[in-house]
Amino acid sequence: MKSTGIVRKVDELGRIVLPIELRKSMDISRKGDAIEIFIDEDRIILKKYQPACIFCGNADNVNYYKGKLVCSDCISELNSVVK
Repeated sequence: MKSTGIVRKVDELGRIVLPIELRKSMDISRKGDAIEIFIDEDRIILKKYQPACIFCGNADNVNYYKGKLVCSDCISELNSVVK
């Protein structure tokens, strides 16, 4: 994990501001960009949200099927199993 040396205080509503430099480097600079929040022991981890396949976790070439995201590779694999 890389330290940035940036420190931010939590405001009275429990919010923190992510510095523009970090948002630009992670390509989360547009209003409405989604962020995933994870907890790892004593750490809070923020990650840009990217929808991914429910089977393999791949975020490339995903399509919705009955409300779930499935990548083209898993669709091909499922098609070969069904036949």
